[in-house]
Amino acid sequence: MSEPAIVLGVNQYGKAEVRVVKVTRDTARHEIDDLNVTSQLRGDFAAAHLEGDNSHVVATDTQKNTIFAFARDGIGSPEAFLLRLADHFTSSFEWVTGGRWEAERYGWERIVAHGAEHDHAFVRSGQEVRTAVVVADGDERHVIAGLKDLTVLKTTASGFEGYPKDRYTTLLETRDRILATDVAARWRYERVGIDYDALYASVRALLLEAFAERYSAALQATLFDMGRRVLEEHPEIAEIRFSMPNNHHFVVDLSPFGLDNPNEVFFAADRPYGLIEASVELEGVPSPAAAWAGMAGFC
Repeated sequence: MSEPAIVLGVNQYGKAEVRVVKVTRDTARHEIDDLNVTSQLRGDFAAAHLEGDNSHVVATDTQKNTIFAFARDGIGSPEAFLLRLADHFTSSFEWVTGGRWEAERYGWERIVAHGAEHDHAFVRSGQEVRTAVVVADGDERHVIAGLKDLTVLKTTASGFEGYPKDRYTTLLETRDRILATDVAARWRYERVGIDYDALYASVRALLLEAFAERYSAALQATLFDMGRRVLEEHPEIAEIRFSMPNNHHFVVDLSPFGLDNPNEVFFAADRPYGLIEASVELEGVPSPAAAWAGMAGFC
């Protein structure tokens, strides 16, 4: 029986983590956009791998320069910026049939000096990082927005009960605990050409509301509430995926010091931690595999 041939499988390449800062300074009041952009091309690159023939290899340096050049005309929403890059590369090189473009957007706020926002001085905002992915697959465009490192906590209205116990179970049931997590989420839009900035702001607000408002029987239940709230409010979104660690807070035993502790003093443990991951979807709406291909981790 002959051995199977060794062949080239799925591949892509590009320039990763291009840090681009665009300052809009057409008035005395400047605006700033701060992105970390990755460009990856898919198409006919077999000869480069198998024969050392670079005639189809658009240099990664060229991809980097294109990102900077496109930023000169303005960035706008990260989703719109990535769509521009996707259209450029797939239309400029006939052997580029698709690709994956990803961005992280870092927030900046104006420094307040003497009670007024400064025109050109900023401080990094310390909350979440906004994310965006555009996948081009032939003529199709898939847009996935998201966020990560959105750290949230509520001091009560959370518990954990009714779970199975065995000889290794030491965790006590509770109806009053701290619930804390770092939300990472990505959601897929059904179409392009929408107001990505407004939708991002709305989804973020809905996620925070859903986390805060209801009693949480478990982080799993809260995750589903958050996803359901987004899909109920936005028909433009077909599915949303979450990766959320359970950032445990343990009540400290103060009895050796003659003190009580009515759920007021906690030890915040950074590891190990529970990790809850799930997607919330519209029933009967298929999730295109191409949209999520190459995504690191669950989301």
